[in-house]
Amino acid sequence: MNDQALRQLLEQLQGELKNAGSVDDQGRELLRGLEKEIHAFLDRSEDEQAEPSFLGGLEDTITHFEVTHPDLTRILSDMLTTLSNAGI
Repeated sequence: MNDQALRQLLEQLQGELKNAGSVDDQGRELLRGLEKEIHAFLDRSEDEQAEPSFLGGLEDTITHFEVTHPDLTRILSDMLTTLSNAGI
C-alpha cells in the first residue's frame, strides 16, 4: 500500500475539517478516533504487515457525514478507495 497516498489524504482530511464549520459531537469523536487509528497505522514499523484497524470506523464516519458534509465524505471515500485499490 502506498503510505504516501494515505498521508496525503489524511492531510486533505485535516484541511477539510478546518473548513467544515460545525461538526456534531458524534462526528467529532468519529473523526478523532479515525485520525488516531490512521496515524498508528502509518507509524507502524515496516516489518508489520497488519491490516488497518480503522476500516470499520472509516465506513461509519462516511455514513455519518454523507449528507451534512459532502466534501469531507469525498475525502473519506477516497481513503477507502485507496485502501481497496491496495487490496485491503
